[in-house]
Formats: sequence, structure tokens, C-alpha cells
Amino acid sequence: MPPPGAPSPLFGDVLARARLTWVRQMAARLGRLGYDDYRRTDAIVCRILLRGPVPIGRLGTALGVTRQAARKIVEGLEQRTYVVTERDGVDGRRLNAKLTPTGTHYAQAVVGVIEDLNGLLTARVEPDELATALSVLGQVIALG
Repeated sequence: MPPPGAPSPLFGDVLARARLTWVRQMAARLGRLGYDDYRRTDAIVCRILLRGPVPIGRLGTALGVTRQAARKIVEGLEQRTYVVTERDGVDGRRLNAKLTPTGTHYAQAVVGVIEDLNGLLTARVEPDELATALSVLGQVIALG
């Protein structure tokens, strides 16, 4: 609730603050686990790559970014030794991103932190409220 006389917060402002808080919590919790280099794109990329190697172009599609942007994200993970890239065995034009053993441990830590934060949130919010929030956020994403 804003102080008396203050304007009501806009949805975008609350969304931005919530995202910032979530990213800060992810970074702090991962830092306590020895991973002090968390970046905001790591969570989704790690969860995707835990399923196995993925072509960079397909990763970009999953992230909603260009192939070039996906390549830059992968390069950041490569620099931190969490990912390696290799040419596809079937289509040599395709470059696949794959977790290293260190990257797999990092990805598992990321997933664990996400599960912890989700657990904290679901303990504070009624299921129907969470379903509504997810629906609203889905509509924000659909704005494209």
C-alpha cells in the first residue's frame, strides 16, 4: 500500500520490482552455495540444458531472443566453464550448447534455489491467487 497521497503503483513498476527481488534472491542464495556469478538468464538456460544438448538457434527460440543473442548468452556460460559448444554430428552447420560437469552441478543448484523460492512463495499465497498471477503474467508475455 503506497503512503497517503502517493500515486498507486503501476503494474509494470510492481513487475519490475518483483523481478529484481527474485533475481537478487537467486544471486544471494547461489552465492551462499559458492556460485557468486549468477546472471539473470542462467535460470532458464540451465533448466533447458539439463535436458541435454540444444542447438543455439533452438535455445534462442525458447528464450524469445535471436540466435545471435542466444549465442552471446551461451558465450557467457562458456566463459564461466558451465557450457561447451560443439558442432552437431548430423548437421555440421548446427552448433549445440551442452553443460559441462561443472555446469550440471551449477544447473542443479539453480533448480534447487528456484524450488526453494517457489516453495516460499506458495506458502504465502493462496493457490487461486497464484493461478491468477500466472495467468496475468502469461498475458504480459503474450503482448509480445
